[in-house]
Amino acid sequence: MTDPPDVVGGPALRDTEHSLTDTISPPAATRPVTPTRTMEPGFLLSGRYRVEELIGRGSQSTVYRAHDEFLQRKVAIKVFRNGADDFERSRHQEQEVRLLAGLSHHALVTLFDAGADLADPDAQLTYLVMELVRGPDLRHRAAQGPLSAAHMALIGHDLADGISYMHHHGIVHRDIKPANILLVDYSNDDRRPRAKLSDFGVAVLQGENHTDDGGTSGTPAYLSPEQAAGEPAGTASDIYSLGLVLLEGLTGKMAYPGAPIQSAVARLLEDPHIPEELAPIWVALLSSMLARDPSSRPAAREVSLALRQEVIKGTGRHRLDKTPSEADEEGRMRAVERYRILDTPEDGAFNRIAGLAARLFSVPVAIVSVVDHDRIWFKAHHGTDVTEIGRDPGLCASAILQDDTWVIRDATVDPRSLANPLVAGEFGLQFYAGVPLRTPDGYNLGTFCILDRQPREFTDEDTRMLEDLAAIVMNDLEMRLQSREAIAR
Repeated sequence: MTDPPDVVGGPALRDTEHSLTDTISPPAATRPVTPTRTMEPGFLLSGRYRVEELIGRGSQSTVYRAHDEFLQRKVAIKVFRNGADDFERSRHQEQEVRLLAGLSHHALVTLFDAGADLADPDAQLTYLVMELVRGPDLRHRAAQGPLSAAHMALIGHDLADGISYMHHHGIVHRDIKPANILLVDYSNDDRRPRAKLSDFGVAVLQGENHTDDGGTSGTPAYLSPEQAAGEPAGTASDIYSLGLVLLEGLTGKMAYPGAPIQSAVARLLEDPHIPEELAPIWVALLSSMLARDPSSRPAAREVSLALRQEVIKGTGRHRLDKTPSEADEEGRMRAVERYRILDTPEDGAFNRIAGLAARLFSVPVAIVSVVDHDRIWFKAHHGTDVTEIGRDPGLCASAILQDDTWVIRDATVDPRSLANPLVAGEFGLQFYAGVPLRTPDGYNLGTFCILDRQPREFTDEDTRMLEDLAAIVMNDLEMRLQSREAIAR
């Protein structure tokens, strides 16, 4: 079976895409360049990789599709343009290899091998061997028109998850743009768009001193304000660039078009336009990601969780097929009915546990909730007289979609809660921590949660304590169920 014509592999490099460094650095003609060997189809690199066709070309490297003769698989080969005695270029190449070698994540393109073909001493070929990704890059897909909010939530969640992993390992990408985002085609019936981030050519370790050949690394249209100002780019810079990518995907329009210098400077003068017709969660999320102050932007992990919540809830403008969590909602509701807790009166035992939680954590409100089809019922509600709320604004409805404890330390800046009426309204919620009440067969009935009107930290020890209290509630429910079943027998 042959590969589709829109195969993209490794870094998505194109002649039409230039970085700001390319624009303001000395022209390549002034640099001595080692003679290059012809990489025509059929060329055998290092006696192993058979070149098949050119995929893309950039100012620093060329990417080919090739066949690994040893492992019998398709790969992408990134061949660097080696300059004679070009120390800075060699340093960038070595750093890219070093960074990629330490990464392993489904949303990041995988490095297989790195080496140098020395068959011709006068034309050394330094290269990376990377996974070949079937499918177009996001730039080519977006050229067909705006993507649905549901698709962008799926793509954004993958990317934010990969970026969070990358940031956890101290790496800043510095060049997040549609051309570096590959959309994977697995050639099956899975309609879910899956994204991979590629091209770590200008990535750096957080806090590491680095130079950029007198220019600014990155692509002008997707630079963060700090990059445009020539300042060091930290992890928050990647969040800003990702925000521009998501905004462009939703609107079909580049936020900062134009010539490189004008485009780069424009973000220092004005914020990007975020259309009001987007769903509130998107307006809130993008506004926080595109804040000019880096300290006001959410972490990649928070963006990932916010988009995961959006994916599962399916609140985009266009719905995809049901996710497994949505499709299993009927099973979850059967579990709720099995425990017979929807139509029962307020429970004194649960009230005591909620009161204990309020004292242990010094919070005004603690709740045992059960999530119905359209309502959230408070079976215990220490610190509030409210006994039910609608499912949509309730954070408990989001918490039951998680695999573990769901913590929002400052709801006024967390993208998962900015648009929530409990935060923006009179209640003034600023802190939430909820543990799903999970049945032995894996269904989340509701949550055991605590709330505060002030932001607060929540340690791993706090999390374990809240999980223990939730386990007590769930154990009580399980014992009641077993007693009823024993009587019925």
